[in-house]
Amino acid sequence: MSNLQEFEAFTGKNAPFLSGVQEISSKEQHIPGAINYSFKRFVREADNSPEDIGLVNYHYQGDSSENNSINLRFCVAGNMYCAADSCQKCPSGNAKNCEQSTPCFDVVAVDFSAQHLSKYTSGKAATTGCDLLLRFNKKQSFQKSIPLCCKTRSVIEGLVNHKYTGSFANIYMNAQLQMLLLYSMDWVAEKEEILSCRFLNSDVDREKIALARDILIQNLGQPVTIKELSRKVAMNECYLKKGFKEMFGTTIFDFYQNQRMEHAKYLLYEKGMNVTDVSMMLGYSSISHFSTAFKKQTGLKPCELLLRN
Repeated sequence: MSNLQEFEAFTGKNAPFLSGVQEISSKEQHIPGAINYSFKRFVREADNSPEDIGLVNYHYQGDSSENNSINLRFCVAGNMYCAADSCQKCPSGNAKNCEQSTPCFDVVAVDFSAQHLSKYTSGKAATTGCDLLLRFNKKQSFQKSIPLCCKTRSVIEGLVNHKYTGSFANIYMNAQLQMLLLYSMDWVAEKEEILSCRFLNSDVDREKIALARDILIQNLGQPVTIKELSRKVAMNECYLKKGFKEMFGTTIFDFYQNQRMEHAKYLLYEKGMNVTDVSMMLGYSSISHFSTAFKKQTGLKPCELLLRN
């Protein structure tokens, strides 16, 4: 089933814009136990402008079912695509003014398995509606539309238009997909968008914490301590830890470990690298330390993921 057909089935209604359209580009990932996604871009006819759509499918099969999942689907219209390799306008963000650009729309599908989501909640008490959903404590499946706010649009824009390649592209994608999940769950759980950390009302302080997140994902092979991170972004350690948890829904350590293990899955499964090389690339002092961390995070030994390839 194509991504468009899947989206049509997911919405449960016939959408004329999903038939007879030309695909421009696509990228996808299907790795056991990881975040699986599919992004497709299609030509949009001048008289065919679908409305932006965001949908969450909460799929509940039972308290201990491995088939529980949270699926996100988005259709974003109004974008412009330019196929020119050396266009002088598009890289500067002026695709709409480029004569070579083509009107298009993007269809995004992201699937989070219960196995993957469990790493965000393991050993922690459920304190919010978002926590309850990630734990599948709501005992009934549902589907809910969500608005495409500016934060969600920004994440999707980054996912489909980033220029990263190779390993860093994978690191960037994992981080962005987690943000997409966080924003979507906030809407579904009808969480009030009020920051409990008053200092985060400052644009400067929010930018410092966002910078800290960027530093972490750029240094997966060179572990950075919280003290070093606080110096790099010029923020008190306590404020940095509290602000990071408030903005991104996880601790600095848990975020960093999750990013390292997601990248490890990619290197092992997609790139076929051996355990020794992946361990060294991610900055572990020994293979045994890496294997222990990998199994704790994924439930598998690194060699077991290699055997599934």
